[in-house]
Amino acid sequence: MEPSAEAEYAAFEEKVKRTVYVDNLSPQVTESVLKTALNQFGNVTNAEFIPNYMEPVSLPLAALVEMENSKQARQIISEMANFPFMMSGMPRPVRARAAEVEMFDERPRKPGRRIQICWLSPKDPDFEVAKKIKNLTRKHATESSFLLKQQVAEEEKLGNQQAETLKANYKKYELIDGVLGDGTAKRLARRYNVNLSNAS
Repeated sequence: MEPSAEAEYAAFEEKVKRTVYVDNLSPQVTESVLKTALNQFGNVTNAEFIPNYMEPVSLPLAALVEMENSKQARQIISEMANFPFMMSGMPRPVRARAAEVEMFDERPRKPGRRIQICWLSPKDPDFEVAKKIKNLTRKHATESSFLLKQQVAEEEKLGNQQAETLKANYKKYELIDGVLGDGTAKRLARRYNVNLSNAS
């Protein structure tokens, strides 16, 4: 027996309550990175990136993350509101807030809801308002595209710098480990009369 429309929508509303909307994400963040980062607050049951319809190539900047219960979802929102939370080492704090029904592409129809659509005539008083909104949306899309390209370039540069720094530090570690392992450090200590146990 299939659940009624009311029961299906009630179950969906419960899902919304335990889901967090996370945005200001770096394009470098993957689904596994997102899940790993938020698993420290509880159990992530599902993570879904929201498509970026402003760009020809979708670079996800936001996601819906479903937790095991609403308490875990509220904890994420509280923590990110009070403390900077970074992902992938990018210097851009991730933001979180409670998910809303309208954020879900695949959502059941609300029982009793009716949608009416009508075309606006050029003579209609609201026609000019709609036209201005349309032009403003196009302008916003162009500005957003430009800023996103700048952001991606900066984060790729930062990512390369971080990788080079990590590689250089690892080489230093290997050098120190090698000196300690092959006895070179002890020979130098005897040569220059240095007590390794007191060296910092």
